[in-house]
Amino acid sequence: MADADVTHRHYLSELFMQHHAWLCLRVRRLLDSTQSAEDIASETFLQLLASPNVVPIRDPRALLTTIAQRLVYEHWRRRDQQRDYLERLSREDAVPGESVESHAATLQALDRLDRRLDRLPAKIKSTFVLSRRGGLTYPEIAAHLGISQRSVSDYMDQAETCCRRACLE
Repeated sequence: MADADVTHRHYLSELFMQHHAWLCLRVRRLLDSTQSAEDIASETFLQLLASPNVVPIRDPRALLTTIAQRLVYEHWRRRDQQRDYLERLSREDAVPGESVESHAATLQALDRLDRRLDRLPAKIKSTFVLSRRGGLTYPEIAAHLGISQRSVSDYMDQAETCCRRACLE
């Protein structure tokens, strides 16, 4: 297993050296910031590194583009959520004693929480979203995802632990 891990890392290191600059330029066309483009390009390779051992990829640029595009969509979604939150705050009466710094801290906490949830396995994240945003009960979630109610309960525990950790950062 250790040899496979070393081979995996070496292969991804080669991919990084060959394609990172290209990917940064490609992502940069979609974003307003060179720094954000570099972050997304790096996160693309981190996701490959975290995946099970990758066999030689037939068309690495296509795979890298697909992963990076998904990350760009997530970046846009977070940006839109932050903009919507700020717009709602500006429309509401300000809470006495609440400062701009407090609003910024809230946005940062929401961003940390969103990033943490994005790192969860798909079934755990889906379970959490269906419960909290969709308002589904555990039996409804179990039926929807084709898992047991016990799994739903376990997944919710894991997601809530993730949320608590994000709040403590």
